[in-house]
Amino acid sequence: MLENKVIVITGASSGIGAITAEMLSSEGAYVVLAGRSEERLKQVGSRMKGPHELVQLDVQNTYQVKEVFDQIEDKHGRIDVLVNNAGYGIFETFLEMPQDQFEDMMDVNYMGIVRCTQAVLPGMLERKDGHIVNIASMAGKMGSAKSTAYSATKHAVLGLTNSLRQELRGTGITVSAVNPGPIDTPFFSIADPSGGYVKNVSWFMMKPEHVSGRIVTLIRKRKDEIDLPKLAGVGIRLYNLFPRLVDRLSYRWMNKK
Repeated sequence: MLENKVIVITGASSGIGAITAEMLSSEGAYVVLAGRSEERLKQVGSRMKGPHELVQLDVQNTYQVKEVFDQIEDKHGRIDVLVNNAGYGIFETFLEMPQDQFEDMMDVNYMGIVRCTQAVLPGMLERKDGHIVNIASMAGKMGSAKSTAYSATKHAVLGLTNSLRQELRGTGITVSAVNPGPIDTPFFSIADPSGGYVKNVSWFMMKPEHVSGRIVTLIRKRKDEIDLPKLAGVGIRLYNLFPRLVDRLSYRWMNKK
């Protein structure tokens, strides 16, 4: 079902982006790995079992995004799936987080998705087929201390995803959100350099291979959304029903950063 699909993954040089690329390639997809670091992309590419290519891409660069996606479309005639995975987080208190860091995180995590999606959407609309997968976060559904900047970016991603899904209904294009909790990846080397948060939630952290496997399944089945892990998904549903009660009951655990 994924064989010969042209799939572009941003942020593919490490973490779940890299592992998802490997899994999709092993299923016969033609995977385009996009990322800023050429060296790290080459390391991932050396492990790929199927057809693939590597492209340097900074999702903050509007002109580069358009140029790269135009080149991919010209070469392959289409992009079947876009996985918007590029992003990062920093955990810091609201007053200690510099304003330019708020802006940069929003530019990467949210505007990066806007730029890449606008680059692929015209072709998908013309073909009346395509799949856009946005890697959001549980943090986009439920905030916690020291994640004001990061949670805001993921709230924006979910708002974009849900609105775009409605806008594109009937066009043949699927728009999906993946909302994982904490994952054991290099993400935390930037988000939590002290290691304190990782230590506190290590029992709850997911293996990246599990998350990537679920992303591949979502792409194969063209599902609208998945929450990971399932226990967190249950918590989110309770939060939507009783937000203030859940805040009071969960803040000690949620704020272990």
